[in-house]
Amino acid sequence: MAPDKRPNFLVIVADDLGFSDLAPFGGEINTPNIAKLAANGVRFTDFHAAAACSPSRAMIMTGTDHHIAGLGNLIEWTNISGQNDPNSEGGMSTAPQRGMPGYEGYLNERVAALPEILKDNGYLTLLSGKWHLGLTPERSPKARGFERSFAHLPACSNHYAYEPQLEKPDQIPEFMTMSFIALHSEDGEYVKKLPEGWYSSDGYGDKMLQYLKDRHESKDERPFFGYFPFTAPHWPLQAPKEYIEKYKGVYDDGPDALRLKRLQRLKDLGMVAQDVEPHPVVADEVKEWEELTPEEKAKSCRAMEVFAAMVEVIDVNVGKVVDYLEQTGELDNTFVCFMSDNGAEGAAYEAYPIVQGSMIGHLKKYYNNALDNLGAGDSFIWYGPRWAQAATAPSRLYKAYTTEGGVRVPFVAQFPKGYQDSSRAGSITDVFATVMDLAPTILDMAGVKHPAPSFHGREVVPMRGASMAPFARSSSVERVHAEDFVNGWETCGRAAVRKGDWKIVYIPKPKGPERWQLYNLRADPGEVHDLADKQPERLQELLKLWDQYVLETGVIPLAPELGNWIAATEAQMPENAWMEYEYWKDGARDEKTRSRFFKSPPRFTREIKQF
Repeated sequence: MAPDKRPNFLVIVADDLGFSDLAPFGGEINTPNIAKLAANGVRFTDFHAAAACSPSRAMIMTGTDHHIAGLGNLIEWTNISGQNDPNSEGGMSTAPQRGMPGYEGYLNERVAALPEILKDNGYLTLLSGKWHLGLTPERSPKARGFERSFAHLPACSNHYAYEPQLEKPDQIPEFMTMSFIALHSEDGEYVKKLPEGWYSSDGYGDKMLQYLKDRHESKDERPFFGYFPFTAPHWPLQAPKEYIEKYKGVYDDGPDALRLKRLQRLKDLGMVAQDVEPHPVVADEVKEWEELTPEEKAKSCRAMEVFAAMVEVIDVNVGKVVDYLEQTGELDNTFVCFMSDNGAEGAAYEAYPIVQGSMIGHLKKYYNNALDNLGAGDSFIWYGPRWAQAATAPSRLYKAYTTEGGVRVPFVAQFPKGYQDSSRAGSITDVFATVMDLAPTILDMAGVKHPAPSFHGREVVPMRGASMAPFARSSSVERVHAEDFVNGWETCGRAAVRKGDWKIVYIPKPKGPERWQLYNLRADPGEVHDLADKQPERLQELLKLWDQYVLETGVIPLAPELGNWIAATEAQMPENAWMEYEYWKDGARDEKTRSRFFKSPPRFTREIKQF
């Protein structure tokens, strides 16, 4: 039976963390604080996010699909011109989605945000970390229910807030414009200057700790909802040198060797079957490990060392906050969960034309990517598809793909005492769950009903997720969702639908065959053996469910195989009328000049069918 006192909530999110990066999920990276949560809570091996960051974060905040909530795609991918889109494949353009309802690029008004609901029901709402659900004050965390917030607003940025002073007539290359400025706001006001010695993960940990201490010292008796989302380990890969040095030499055998080691650890933990067949590595755009020069190998290994250091610093800051809750006697009454927002980031950006041109020249001029400097604030690196697939194995591919490698993520949940059956402590489960289940779980434990169909005078949609609380409370509850529960995914023209153990996947060329494929995930979690030709009736059943998912959520398909979008484009907003203001331009962070760069979108709606 649940205690009379309402629980606190602490939702921790890493950015582009791979499935097996954490020690409790088979990794070699030192993460003792997350391991402690795992030892006292539940590890989920079949937990799913969207294939990219802001869509996942929209679903965390709303309990519904990201296409409904306004993040049908990342604003960065719909904003950038088609010819320069590093995520477009086979000539596929995101233009049909641009400006359509559900693709606003920020959390729209059709959803009630979790902090808005909780604040209305007596909770103190706190955020420290990445928002990525709106850039302007009108769309900031404060505007969506956070009483205190220190928010990183865009998709990513330099973790040390390094901004080189450009020489005239140099400009920031297009690909870097939305990964350049560490734009933050606190309580809805832009932060003009970050503290000296800034490093993102430490800064967010310190700020969340400050908010909790302020609550304790002011004797605020309200329960709290704390949202603690990091920008690490998203590129550029950067970390304090003392942490990087801990991993020197650990990855010298290369990504293929790491993949085998982690797979064995997953087997030893019982997280995958002993006879699991991993999907072959797909990385034709980069060299094989054996083909690299000694210098290229050294830099590649250093990139992975920096990545590992970033993950360890996340863990240190998780420990900083969780230890404080334990010291103040709050931890036993706090739901704490940790997850990644999508699969590991495997893009080989050096292979994209947009990067090969002006960006490489810019990096050579303003950044120091010498081996000894990699990981510093004035370095700019990523680690590529081979290291990413060491982290997603046995799954197929990585972030931005609707294969399991892109959407299956590590998830640890430690429920408060009184909300978790003692047999669940330290357990590993393979029940299916998604990020949309977090909001229903939190509202359930808080004793709060979702307000749909109306909230603050506007119509809002209901949640699509389910509460995990019954599963946590009783060992007799075997599932979070019904056995035949249907879930859909779509990101940038990559698509999937799952019903029970069966899943269909559509991946454009060159990473996929550009047709629907069918897999039985129970028998084939690596998505290796396509059964579409052998089971055409099963394929057709799931294709009908895809069509239903499109109707329910408002997906604007990007390929003929995914549906007809021609009629939808007729209602499209005028070009650039809907976009967020361009915050990287001179004066964009200054309130006096901000209006020059920001235009409110015209208001119109498109009916979304709810089932």
